Amino acid sequence: MSQADAAMHPARSVGRGLYLLTPDETDTGRLLARVEAVVGHAALLQYRNKAAQGALAREQVSALLPLCRERGVPLLVNDDWRLALACGADGAHLGEDDGDLRAARDALGADAILGASCYDSLPRARAAAASGADYLAFGAFFPSSTKPLARRATPELLREARQFGLPLVAIGGITPDNAGMVVEAGADLVAVISGVFDAPDPVAAAQAYHRTFRKTQEAN
Repeated sequence: MSQADAAMHPARSVGRGLYLLTPDETDTGRLLARVEAVVGHAALLQYRNKAAQGALAREQVSALLPLCRERGVPLLVNDDWRLALACGADGAHLGEDDGDLRAARDALGADAILGASCYDSLPRARAAAASGADYLAFGAFFPSSTKPLARRATPELLREARQFGLPLVAIGGITPDNAGMVVEAGADLVAVISGVFDAPDPVAAAQAYHRTFRKTQEAN
């Protein structure tokens, strides 16, 4: 999809800054407390909990929704667009094994936010853009404790991906210290789990990611 094509199919607004992913937490009350402390610093929140399935996952998404509505932060569901639809979430994020993007777009509707993992692949990004994705996620850019065997992407890939005219997400081992590299290369959002939730001070960590975007903007 060229920039001209993208203009014909404008993406839903995803903002710019921190894309916060939830930690694996089976205690819904504790999950809410951990998210509540930092979600106000996020542009997007993604429910990603590999420790929860079925009824627990639905319970947690439903519990997070009022908090996200209150803070004005869109809530997306990782992997499962059907769960997003059932709970009334704002959208979904799909990897290569999570179903067809076009089917997800048709089911969720035009107003939903739909993201796609593109890993290290421009052809996959091109196909995702043509199938109705609102943003394209690349990575891992750095070693990641969450996915130690993930395919690796480069800042140059982000520069090349600007051709699709969609917001770009960088993920994988991103810290406040190295985030500037991917932001300067074109990332509109940096997706983070442990960089915030495993930090000694999660709020301070979230604020540090924000400063990276501000510094990059001021430098340009």
